[in-house]
Amino acid sequence: MAAGGRVRERQTHRVERLALPVRRSPVLEVFVWSRLAIWGAALFTLLTLEGADNPGAAQLDDRSLTHDFGAVTDVWARWDSVWFLRIAEHGYDQASPSGAGAAFFPLYPAAVRVLGLALFGHFVLAGILVSLGASLAAFYLLHQIAEERLGVDGARRAVLYLAVFPFTFFLIAVYSEALFLLLSLVAFALAERGRWAGAWVATGLTLLTRAAGVALVPALLLLAWRSTERRRALSTFPIAIGLGCLYPAYLWRELGDPLAFARAQGFWHRHISPAGPLGGLWDGLRAGWAGVEQLASRSSAVTYWTAVTDTDPMRVALINLASLVFLALFAYLTLVCWRRLGAPYGLFCALSLAIPLCTPSAQWPLQSLPRLGIVVFPYFLALAVLGGRPRIHTAILAVSALLLGVAVTQWALWQWVA
Repeated sequence: MAAGGRVRERQTHRVERLALPVRRSPVLEVFVWSRLAIWGAALFTLLTLEGADNPGAAQLDDRSLTHDFGAVTDVWARWDSVWFLRIAEHGYDQASPSGAGAAFFPLYPAAVRVLGLALFGHFVLAGILVSLGASLAAFYLLHQIAEERLGVDGARRAVLYLAVFPFTFFLIAVYSEALFLLLSLVAFALAERGRWAGAWVATGLTLLTRAAGVALVPALLLLAWRSTERRRALSTFPIAIGLGCLYPAYLWRELGDPLAFARAQGFWHRHISPAGPLGGLWDGLRAGWAGVEQLASRSSAVTYWTAVTDTDPMRVALINLASLVFLALFAYLTLVCWRRLGAPYGLFCALSLAIPLCTPSAQWPLQSLPRLGIVVFPYFLALAVLGGRPRIHTAILAVSALLLGVAVTQWALWQWVA
């Protein structure tokens, strides 16, 4: 009887385990439908609004670089994509004899080159695949990090907000955003698990992807200092420095200037503000106020922001105001991150915001700031915290989807976005 009872008990437990609902990760589903929707919207815009594209973009569009399998791939090769593709195909010397290409760090174009050669010279397709692969991995890792801190519902919201963020289409395009986002997530995830050698390798790779990788270093050093294995965590820090120095060393050897990547910013009218981030903030506020005056005048006859002369003043006003709104949003999300997620996350957000403010553009003080927010993953954790209230959740999705539609349309038509 005892043996029969144990058998029945094991069978009962087996049935109970089978009856438990299997929780399926929403990541792949959200990723697929959002990428397909964005891709479809971009193609629809490109194929139906013929003649509405920006004629000035013809000066930048190099058909030998940006045209591959027709519209289905070419729609994701715009603006900075030309530089990445040129470097991937021809290297820095031939791609940018003026030195302007030094502003584009080497890891992403190197990955595009390797895959492009494997695909028999289809570099646009290679750039898209690198971006899609990196962004899919980033979606999964963001979900994992968010679930540990915010639970199942919070993790789903974080992934969903990333999927519909107004500039999430840059995670498809031939841009380095997706790779940088993934490496940032990897660095934090490994550091929090005490795998410091891997964390510093990931950090060093971010430094080879974009200059903004510097924002990771203090945040991870703070995590290392708080670690129970402080000595081991700090002793492996030189790995990141060694990797990060590879690109300046290359520039020193090839161009005789290890800081050529910083000097190349002048090509886009950027400068280092002597007031640090306060300089960019002040210029952004001035441009925003000029935008208010321009919209209040209801006329383009008088230009209130005179730094830009080749664009309709009303459009200039809207762009400057939109950038200022995103700056305010990111600043608020930084505070939420610091309070709810801890100082390392908040520090990463604050430095990621300070770096572009230290190098404002003379024409567009907050140039590209909205796009740069897509790679600061704690912002989406902070949005997931705020989105716990149904009305705020609905508002985030509605506003994001609306702005995403506008941005994708502009992108497809070769109009400057972020």
